[in-house]
Amino acid sequence: MRFIIKLFISLFIITLCTSIGKKLPSLAGLISVMPLTGLIVLVWLYIDNPGNHELMARYTRGALFGILPTILFFLTCFICFQRRLSLTIALCAGFAVWIIAAFIHQWLLK
Repeated sequence: MRFIIKLFISLFIITLCTSIGKKLPSLAGLISVMPLTGLIVLVWLYIDNPGNHELMARYTRGALFGILPTILFFLTCFICFQRRLSLTIALCAGFAVWIIAAFIHQWLLK
């Protein structure tokens, strides 16, 4: 049951951002990257592992440093869209940059 609740909350947030994005794309972008997702994950991690502060600290550290690969993903996509490249190329380039940055992220956090 808990999994279904998590799934519906996640789907609601994505659907909300998509709906808002049709009229106010910059607001939808802000909502989609706000700490709401991180907050939800923190709450679920705590509910599933009460009192495990080490797990919470490791998650928040990973999320904090994970912001950098995410910034690089969006920066790459932004540059691609500014150059009028297709969605496919923008996403492939963005994810390629993100994957490289994510491997560096994981290597540095070990």
